[in-house]
Amino acid sequence: MAERKILHLDLDAFFCSVEELLQPELRGKPFAVGGSPSGRGVITSASYPARLLGVRSAMPSARALQICPQLIFARRSHVHYSDYSDRVMAVLRDVTPSVQQVSVDEAYLDVSDMPQPLRQIALDIQQRVDDETQLPCSLGGATTKLVAKVANDYGKSSNRSGRAPRAVTIVPPGGEAAFLAPLDIQALLGIGPKSAQRLRGRGIYTIGQIAQLSQPELQNLFGKFALEMRDRALGLDYSRVHSGGEAKSISNETTFGQDIRSLPELLRVLRRLSDKVAFRLRRHGLAARVVQIKLRYSDFTTLTRQKASSKLTDLDDEIYALARQLLEANLEAGRPVRLLGVGASSLDKPGLQLSLFEHQQEKQRDLLGAVDALKERYGRTIITRARSLTQEKSYRDADQDSADEGPQV
Repeated sequence: MAERKILHLDLDAFFCSVEELLQPELRGKPFAVGGSPSGRGVITSASYPARLLGVRSAMPSARALQICPQLIFARRSHVHYSDYSDRVMAVLRDVTPSVQQVSVDEAYLDVSDMPQPLRQIALDIQQRVDDETQLPCSLGGATTKLVAKVANDYGKSSNRSGRAPRAVTIVPPGGEAAFLAPLDIQALLGIGPKSAQRLRGRGIYTIGQIAQLSQPELQNLFGKFALEMRDRALGLDYSRVHSGGEAKSISNETTFGQDIRSLPELLRVLRRLSDKVAFRLRRHGLAARVVQIKLRYSDFTTLTRQKASSKLTDLDDEIYALARQLLEANLEAGRPVRLLGVGASSLDKPGLQLSLFEHQQEKQRDLLGAVDALKERYGRTIITRARSLTQEKSYRDADQDSADEGPQV
């Protein structure tokens, strides 16, 4: 069995990063999001310049103002926080359906079925989140959720620059125990301040020391959790990434190696992306009522447009027809295009709403079913539209879509 590849993503000072986007004048200044210092408020998030001056999350706001008299208190834009969080999670779910969101700014991803090295996957995700949301993030990677989380915390804590860390910390397979060994015991899941104080009272300061304890010593310290804590100290963790939820959308996009101006060439790419989206819909037993396109020009100006269908569909031609209408209606002639994407949303089970008994559609679905079966058995590229063959190689190298990763959830 192939090694698991797990990533832990954490948005850097998420609330403050959102406020900087809403209020650019805050950038580079010590500020915080939190309750009023005149009452019993506490700090929710501190900017990195504020952290350099000693301000921390969960600190009473009044105390933070004593430590840093020039501290600015930013508004708390709850609606915007939720919106930006949704945008980030949508990016992650376009990379892989195996996304477990654990908070507004934190998630695990299982990318085991992606062929690229784990570090490259992490760097690509970090860049894409930055490009599409302008929010900085850090990632930790390993064969387990536990080690990926610890790796990310370690990478972020090493930052002393006064800027977002944007750390990427990868622990290679087989290196889990060695990575954890020198770390402070409180870095390990399940050891809080009180447990840490008790362990230090017995001369145990590092995770590696826990891993070396005998069975009786572990039993004495952790009781029924003895074996579990030793496994954790060794980096062993069998928990899975639980995505859960229902699919919300499916999309594919391509960033071109060279900008494209030609409408016929863009339509060929649009056709290919539409086919991929339709294939993934059928693969997951879903159909869409809304089709979207995403268009990014060479100067990074980005627009998204969508159009509703009169019925649910999972057919290549119908998705392409809607996507083409959107592209032709919104493309600025001659303006170089950097990225093109197709998406499908408002998903549901096909049921009888697909007019399966209409003769022409029934024939088309039979043909697509046979093609899908071949793709599932022999790979996605076993069958390609003839008119796409001459363009396929140039696009493949720059392709950033998630065609084989399943739907967003």
